[in-house]
Amino acid sequence: MENMMFCYQCQETASCSGCTKVGVCGKKPEVANMQDLLIYVTKGISEITTRLRKEGKVISKDLNHMITLNLFTTITNANFDEEIFYERIVMTLNAKKALLEELTNKDNLSKAALWENFDKDEMAKKAKTVGVLATENEDIRSLRELIIYGLKGLSAYSKHANALGFDNEEVDAFLQEALAKTLDDTLTVNELIELTMATGKSGVDGMALLDGANTGTYGNPEITKVNIGVGNKPGILISGHDLKDLEMLLKQTEGTGVDVYTHSEMLPAHYYPAFKKYKHFIGNYGNAWWKQKEEFESFNGPILMTTNCIVPPKDSYKDRVYTTGAAGFPGCKHIPGTVGVEKDFSEIIEHAKKCAAPTEIERGEIIGGFAHNQVLALADKIVDAVKSGAIKKFVVMAGCDGRAKSRNYYTDFAKALPKDAVILTAGCAKYKYNKLELGDIGGIPRVLDAGQCNDSYSLALIALKLKEVFGLEDINELPIVFNIAWYEQKAVIVLLSLLYLGVKNIHLGPTLPAFLSQNVAKVLVENFGIAGIGTVEDDIELFFGK
Repeated sequence: MENMMFCYQCQETASCSGCTKVGVCGKKPEVANMQDLLIYVTKGISEITTRLRKEGKVISKDLNHMITLNLFTTITNANFDEEIFYERIVMTLNAKKALLEELTNKDNLSKAALWENFDKDEMAKKAKTVGVLATENEDIRSLRELIIYGLKGLSAYSKHANALGFDNEEVDAFLQEALAKTLDDTLTVNELIELTMATGKSGVDGMALLDGANTGTYGNPEITKVNIGVGNKPGILISGHDLKDLEMLLKQTEGTGVDVYTHSEMLPAHYYPAFKKYKHFIGNYGNAWWKQKEEFESFNGPILMTTNCIVPPKDSYKDRVYTTGAAGFPGCKHIPGTVGVEKDFSEIIEHAKKCAAPTEIERGEIIGGFAHNQVLALADKIVDAVKSGAIKKFVVMAGCDGRAKSRNYYTDFAKALPKDAVILTAGCAKYKYNKLELGDIGGIPRVLDAGQCNDSYSLALIALKLKEVFGLEDINELPIVFNIAWYEQKAVIVLLSLLYLGVKNIHLGPTLPAFLSQNVAKVLVENFGIAGIGTVEDDIELFFGK
């Protein structure tokens, strides 16, 4: 039977092999196919921008932003609206047509660069021929998709930085050139492996760009206790990752009688000094993205989804879900706005005023704000704790949370850690253990939360600084182990960035990616020591010898 779609970019893909009828995420075949076509035409326009750069032409920021957003909209759980993908395909084709007129040499352009059919029926036909399985060789396909998923993750970092007025032309140029190279049938497996590592380098640059954008705009994160209870006023719940959207929402809700709460990956916004001045910025509501069906129901007020991590909403609260930026869902109100434009959140604010205050689901506080600047300020204390033996090892448990029961492994693993081990985390994986009573070591909390998955750069900087402080030649000599949970494509670029930085023996779970062919997985195992997870008992024995 012919596949209605094929997608295996996330950890929860069906049977750890691929979704062929409907996405486990809730993505319909029509949407999956339009995403494939958007990626295809974006490869085509990237081929042209790459050639134009070689001819000495300057590619505009607007065009760079369009290509970045094209990739970002296809990240898992970001956008489920088929119409938006059609609009972006048409926009890309129009932009490509204009660029072709500027190109001096049009010889040997790929079919993707030349395809310009605006008919919806023809698009639907074309989409079925240009997806993942269009590459027949399993190893070439695996490496191409590994690169593309890394570039999708990179696009997320770039987009958030762009929203704050920060750009890196070298990152944009690399993203487009690498994307175009996935069309090149002459590239060998070894050349694609080299491109994969180069993608990791660009990932480090992209994360540095976003780190500079966030801290330059909002200040360095500080150690902060975040309220997880509720107030008595109506509220707006903001989810996703976009700090610029949060800033605009906080400004527009000030003095309206409407409170603002963060959800899931927005939790670390509370760590930034710039947001602490807003008295109506109450706290964090709920847990990781996958619990939103219950938590959005009990929140009572409207929810603003700024990026990926949407779970198809229930009818009972769907009318309270608003999307913006790369996010979208059919039937949910989308708030428009591009880079540099002040978005109008008046509709969601007026909606909130008519709603009841959030229903309390828990009380207390959680602590975070251990990004690189804050941890390095504690460096002497941490180094002394390591030298004295109070801290024996750091465990990087960054990454993503998800629905699978197998992810309870990370809760059990955190509970089973020796009392002299400290967790370094970023991303929503922290919700598996950030509310446990794990205590501290000499005043240093045993869970150091650096922030969003977007803030994984902090963990790399911390490791590099510790390597310097201890005078080590190799980052792998540090008392650090990596036991990372992954779910979507931002985790892929983080992994590739760590590999580029020379980190080895990373354990990845709860399953290895379905898009890794046997041979590609073998390369990662043999060259970098990549491994999966076992039982909690076995892995504690492996990492700690006890």
